Amino acid sequence: MLYSNITPEAKRRTLRAALASGRLQQFPGAFNPLSARLIEDKGFDGVYISGAVIAADLGLPDIGLTTLTEVTQRAGQIARMTDLPAIVDADTGFGEPMNVARTVQELENAGLAGCHIEDQVNPKRCGHLDGKNVVDLDTAVQRIRAAADARRDPDFLVMARTDLRGTDTLAATQDRCRALVEAGADAIFPEAMRDLDEFRAVRAAVDVPILANMTEFGKSELFTVEQLQDAGATMVIYPVTLLRSAMGAAERTLDSIRAHGTQEHGVADMQTRRRLYDLVDYEGYTRFDSSVFDFEVPGSPRRPGDADQAAR
Repeated sequence: MLYSNITPEAKRRTLRAALASGRLQQFPGAFNPLSARLIEDKGFDGVYISGAVIAADLGLPDIGLTTLTEVTQRAGQIARMTDLPAIVDADTGFGEPMNVARTVQELENAGLAGCHIEDQVNPKRCGHLDGKNVVDLDTAVQRIRAAADARRDPDFLVMARTDLRGTDTLAATQDRCRALVEAGADAIFPEAMRDLDEFRAVRAAVDVPILANMTEFGKSELFTVEQLQDAGATMVIYPVTLLRSAMGAAERTLDSIRAHGTQEHGVADMQTRRRLYDLVDYEGYTRFDSSVFDFEVPGSPRRPGDADQAAR
């Protein structure tokens, strides 16, 4: 009821153990707290919180317009609603190395299990678009060193994302990954890898967990869990998949209402009231205080003792 009973520290330890397990960890992207509950309910390993999704939720493009306050607040709202560890996209750290340090501590306070800091020039852009610019190696290293030094919980995962492959060679990307690990990165996020061999090259360069980004309409093919694990990836994210699915369904429903004058044609594909109440644990609140929930959900079977409960 209310929020997760598992502490942020315990979630971070869970994440660390999972990354060391040898099994590829799947982290779908949550676009709100309820979708994080759904991800947990479906048996996934963790929750990913995309900067692009947070920006889109505010009606903004993913070009570095969101603030640390906005990202921390939304990420914390999502992380606290699930027992799973949640990692968040912290863009370029929202400023200079001192800002990066504050970013990490704010995310720790918000209950996140980890974050990734990227090496793009700010304002950044989506990692799967052309025309990206990355900072020099010294600046990239300073960001990661500041993040690693600032954390107070040693289990908080500091991941370094590099977009260098979009502007330079694979060998240069390998060299940067090594430098970022030496600076304190616990994991590497090589953005916009073009094929499985490029993931293998990153795996050959570093001995830390590697994240694969399986975003739709991007530079990478949508590889399977088996393909990615064979290529040396440790974690896979599906950052915008649920938002795109939800918005696609919403658009189709709106079109249907305009065309038919009713939503009736789309009802069969909607989440039912019963299922929504199950995800938000409506009946758990009933048990805590029957005054919160004192009516029968349509279509829900009555159980022995319901009448007695309602009378209390």
